[in-house]
Amino acid sequence: MSQARQNVRDVDGFPVRGLAVTYRDRARLDRHTHPWAQLVYAATGTMRVATPTAAWLVPPTRAIWVPGGVAHEIEMRGTVAMRTLYLAPAGEDPRLAGCRAIEVAPLLRELILHIVKLGLLDADDPAHARLEGLLVDLLAAGETAPLELPLPTDPRARGFADRLLAEPGAEASFTELARGSGASLRTLQRLFLAGTGLSLEAWRGRARMQQAVVSLSAGASVTAAALEAGYQSPSAFIAAFKRAFGVTPARWRAAP
Repeated sequence: MSQARQNVRDVDGFPVRGLAVTYRDRARLDRHTHPWAQLVYAATGTMRVATPTAAWLVPPTRAIWVPGGVAHEIEMRGTVAMRTLYLAPAGEDPRLAGCRAIEVAPLLRELILHIVKLGLLDADDPAHARLEGLLVDLLAAGETAPLELPLPTDPRARGFADRLLAEPGAEASFTELARGSGASLRTLQRLFLAGTGLSLEAWRGRARMQQAVVSLSAGASVTAAALEAGYQSPSAFIAAFKRAFGVTPARWRAAP
């Protein structure tokens, strides 16, 4: 069992709990928090997960690790078969200290689904203790997917960011999107750079890359993924994708 959890147990002896729920398109879980850590995963469908400081668009090949006590909200994109796990508060492990997107390899996926089917892991059951240890080790050692999108804290900039995230591939100009935001475009540009470290252009580019990953994960062709991400030219999309992820969309999709 992971050293970080060796002597830590939920008071009723169940350190890991699984939940299976199916949500309709655009269903929302409003901002909330809980003392347990959560692995937010969907066997099918796409979720938008947001904390006060970052957002992720999550396809079935990824999951989001949310430590206990971190406020978060979830919005469904399409019908979502959520298969999520809750882990009792554990000892400090720097690898699990912050929110991050985790690549869900086949072994981790099957383990998640198996624990969800069991419902609870009993700390007094040796077989369950081994499953818990394997789960924590896989999560801690899992590859971090480059899908995080920092969010501005200023409410005007955050509202603008939410509009961009709702339709990352939309062709609307920044000037059009800035109307009704309560701030000029120049002010928004300043707020984004100060709050996220990214220019508006770079921020929307990263949001579009999130959309591209979701489209490719759902089986879209490179051309279709380019259009859904707001690129009219597949060649421009391929170049932008390679800059973001180090491989072409076709190579990324073919990776195991």
